Amino acid sequence: MESNYDLVVIGSGPGGYVAAIRAGQLGLKTAIIEKEELGGVCLNWGCIPSKSLLKNAEIVSYFKRADEFGLKMDNFHADYSVAIDRSRKVVDRNTKGVAFLLDKNKVDHIQGAGKIIGAGRVEVAPAADAPGVESNVIEAKNIIIATGARPRSIPPLPIDGDKIITSRESIVLSELPSSIVIVGGGAIGVEFAYIYKMYGVQVTIVEMLPRLVPTEDEDISAQLERAFKRARIDFLTGAAVTGVDTSGPGVTVAVDQDGAAQTLECDKVLVAIGVQPNVEDLGLETVGIATGRTGIIVDEKMSTNVAGIYAIGDVNGKLPLAHVASAQAMVAVETIAGLETQPLDYTYMPKATYCMPQIASFGLTEAQAREEGKEINVGTFNVQANGKALAMGENFGLVKLVVDAKHGELLGGHMIGPEVTELLGELSMTRMLEGTVLELGLAVHAHPSISEILKEAALSAQGRTIHM
Repeated sequence: MESNYDLVVIGSGPGGYVAAIRAGQLGLKTAIIEKEELGGVCLNWGCIPSKSLLKNAEIVSYFKRADEFGLKMDNFHADYSVAIDRSRKVVDRNTKGVAFLLDKNKVDHIQGAGKIIGAGRVEVAPAADAPGVESNVIEAKNIIIATGARPRSIPPLPIDGDKIITSRESIVLSELPSSIVIVGGGAIGVEFAYIYKMYGVQVTIVEMLPRLVPTEDEDISAQLERAFKRARIDFLTGAAVTGVDTSGPGVTVAVDQDGAAQTLECDKVLVAIGVQPNVEDLGLETVGIATGRTGIIVDEKMSTNVAGIYAIGDVNGKLPLAHVASAQAMVAVETIAGLETQPLDYTYMPKATYCMPQIASFGLTEAQAREEGKEINVGTFNVQANGKALAMGENFGLVKLVVDAKHGELLGGHMIGPEVTELLGELSMTRMLEGTVLELGLAVHAHPSISEILKEAALSAQGRTIHM
């Protein structure tokens, strides 16, 4: 095994592999260490396979509405195991793509578990499926920790991988339960709720906070709750799981909702209550790397308190999203290479949830803007007034822009509706170029297109909307 690298990256998720590729582009001698599959959770058990399953679920939803489109069929059957197989093929293609890009950029891929054992020294223990292979030590001028996070658990919900599962098990579960309780009404919870419901599973979401997708704007949460009621997805908000009983053939879930106790019977429980950083067994204590409640502590350059060691992605807990990890990777590597970088503004990082209808958000919610004492205007536009949405048969949703009242600066954008996740780039670009809703409203958008809802909401913030 070679040694004396300019950079060693521990972990190959969307933070780690982007860091390694960028380092290779900049001419740094680079190695990436991965103990499991290239691509990390996102490519293998998260973002990519879940979007594949969501596409299957969307297609199934169209079959359920076949009469609306003048289509008739007998004996329709949706085979979920085939959906799982397709998702794994998508994963395989993506991970092979990452391997190709690493090789293209002359990055050494080292299979094993990386552990920092001293300044500029990383021990690589062999993977569990490589018996007889000895550990090796490699040296590096710089180290990036990109070990990600794993599903969080709590005492009332002991994960057993069978009746009580996380998204990791759920993403490869080919045999559907007849009923499931999903604990957590955030992005992961509502995405799986939609998938399972479209395939005929009885779904109940239990969310501790007062509304589904509680970090989104309140109007967006209300829209999603309406959509889920129409889809007959049950949910309890303001409710906490106090215990489970798995002694019978299924699971009995004890829930406290506003002081009232009740029980839910189901075949499985999916725990989707967030993630916790993978900081164990990395040798952080050996070199004195500081950690906090959310993970490894870093500055705006992604530097830890130890010179030459950086931490990016979910392991630093700044904002556990794949594209945030990739953005942090660029900052860390370009800092190492001596290039000028810009601090990341986490308030204006785009966020996307891919249930149907999709949810997309950016910046401050209306409530947050008012709490900060900002003088604002709010522009809204209903998706049912959009011609393209009507033509698609997907006419449910809302776009809402939060705007500085004096200058027209875009403070936040919140959307629910068909393919709205694809519109986030326009909001990010408007903000980056210091644009206003005046420019967003004046920009000519193709007709008919879903993107027109942004134009109309921008006009609405100025009292000039046309189609509503």
